[in-house]
Amino acid sequence: MNNETTTLISLKEAMKRVDHKLQALEAQFKELDFTKDSLTQKFEHHSKALASQAAHDELWTAVLALKFTSMELNILYSYVMDVLICLHTRVLEKLPDLVRGLPTLASVLRRKVKNQRIRGVWESVLEECGLEEGDVTALCTFFIAYGNKAEYYVAKVRQMYIRDVTFLITNMVKNEALQDGLLRAVQVIERGKAVRAPEKQTSPLKELIPIVKN
Repeated sequence: MNNETTTLISLKEAMKRVDHKLQALEAQFKELDFTKDSLTQKFEHHSKALASQAAHDELWTAVLALKFTSMELNILYSYVMDVLICLHTRVLEKLPDLVRGLPTLASVLRRKVKNQRIRGVWESVLEECGLEEGDVTALCTFFIAYGNKAEYYVAKVRQMYIRDVTFLITNMVKNEALQDGLLRAVQVIERGKAVRAPEKQTSPLKELIPIVKN
């Protein structure tokens, strides 16, 4: 075997070693890319969770900081209650076979998470009313905060005390999510549906209270 042959064999072996190293590096880069993507997804999920928690905390702070008179609070509470009852009733109308299994709005909110049929009906009802999940969250938060303090007023009584509840909400509620939710609650009850701009009856309190526990 002459020197040229020996050199050629050595070059081939060296190329094989380089090729193996390149393959190993490629595998490492793929693993690093996968790790990077996984970390990015976790970071995005964590960021969304933090943003959601921050918005939730801000909403609660805004609700608890409201400075309404007792009469004004009762009127807003009455609109909120009417809307929550309306949503529950409409869901049951579309799911008559589940009436016993959905005795409260809380049960609807809880079961819609894993039940596709209930979730579909819930989303349909929200669309019919011109509402979104954020509106319901705001209204439920308001209800939880004041459900044990406020008194329910029927429609005629509300009109006797305040003729323009929209003006009251716009001027007194600064948190955008809470303001939008309350304004749309009034629209649903007075007009039958909320308009999304670019921008003595028995109290059902006991039925709605489970929202707090669930």
